[in-house]
Amino acid sequence: MSKIHPTAVIEDGAKIAETAEIGPFCVVSSKAKIGENVRLLSNVTIMGDTTIGESTVVFPGAVLGAGPQDHGNEFQEGARLVIGKRNVIRENVTMQCGTPKGQNPIRGEEPEKLITRVGDDGMFMVNCHVAHDCVIGNNVIMTNNAVIGGHTRIDDGAILGGNCAVHQFCRIGRKAMIGGMSGVTRDVIPFAMVTGDRAKLRGLNLVGMKRSGMDEATVKSITRAYMYIFKSSEDNFETRVKKAKEKYKDNALVMEIIEFIEDAMIGRRNILTAE
Repeated sequence: MSKIHPTAVIEDGAKIAETAEIGPFCVVSSKAKIGENVRLLSNVTIMGDTTIGESTVVFPGAVLGAGPQDHGNEFQEGARLVIGKRNVIRENVTMQCGTPKGQNPIRGEEPEKLITRVGDDGMFMVNCHVAHDCVIGNNVIMTNNAVIGGHTRIDDGAILGGNCAVHQFCRIGRKAMIGGMSGVTRDVIPFAMVTGDRAKLRGLNLVGMKRSGMDEATVKSITRAYMYIFKSSEDNFETRVKKAKEKYKDNALVMEIIEFIEDAMIGRRNILTAE
């Protein structure tokens, strides 16, 4: 039997795994799906059609699955929030469901509508906000008060520093590091280090790359490609990207950056470039 505190309010229809724990004064909606070993510690509000994957822990004050702060789309039939496994969701975090406008598309993927997705093994610290139609990968860390606007994508392993804000429709690349109090208005390439009031590309997240297991030769090859694309005075930026694509075609990690740049130039808000 699920461990449900007598003061919790569980609406009829909610699906709660037998090993889940629902603490004091929690409210769980009729469409909620709570997985194995999930713990809602106390005063947690689960709204609408929200799924929480196994072994996720949610701290007091969190509100998950509320209607989006998108005028005219606050209450949409079929809107959902799907949260993966083993996440830590700290006090007062808010995550909202999707809208009919749908997610921010990337190459080779059909964007979903009416759904916000959060991956596995993430940590969302106090007062973080995940807006409607966002897609968050695995092993993402959002530090205290980090906020992301609607239709944002955060790729695997990215870290968002405290009090940073990411504009709607932006994408943060894999293992990028966003410094505290930075305002991000354009896409951020994988492995980047970004800081500043109006965020600027400062270089590569070398510490994060090494911690993820990249050897010195790999880090150096990515650094050389980065210096050529972003720092060289040869040709213009678009031409350097094309030349780098040919030069580094056999380097999967450099090609990841180049393909990310191409996607950004085709669609959304372009990318942050180096000063």
